[in-house]
Amino acid sequence: MFASSTTTSIGTSHGGRSVADAERIELGDLSDLADGQLRCFEQIGPDGIVVCRAGGELYALDDNCSHADTPLSEGRLRGFGLTCPLHGASFDVRDGSHSGPPAWEGVGCHVVEEVDGVALVVMGGRSGGDDAGPDAGRLRTR
Repeated sequence: MFASSTTTSIGTSHGGRSVADAERIELGDLSDLADGQLRCFEQIGPDGIVVCRAGGELYALDDNCSHADTPLSEGRLRGFGLTCPLHGASFDVRDGSHSGPPAWEGVGCHVVEEVDGVALVVMGGRSGGDDAGPDAGRLRTR
């Protein structure tokens, strides 16, 4: 569903972190993605990413709830909040932060740029709103 991947030095800062030397992946034309809609890109990252449009802007999060290992792309987007379909954990699409239990940490968040009608995700351009380790808040069954 996406066309290409490149690593470039774009030298800007988003969310307090530099995106220099970050991997930029072309997502294609997302002009058809209306406010309140989301789209999953399963091939990007270890869990895929979910891209959504909120407030007229595109945002990208890791497509995996930090609480219960469930795809967020199956959840509901209301305003800037993306709610997990399993237990209702909610994440802010602008920075990946969680709004409270049952999640104990946020999810990875990535910058999305639109250039000449083509959307690009900058992997590693932001991190989740909470700085715990990658599995710190995930529900364990074993």
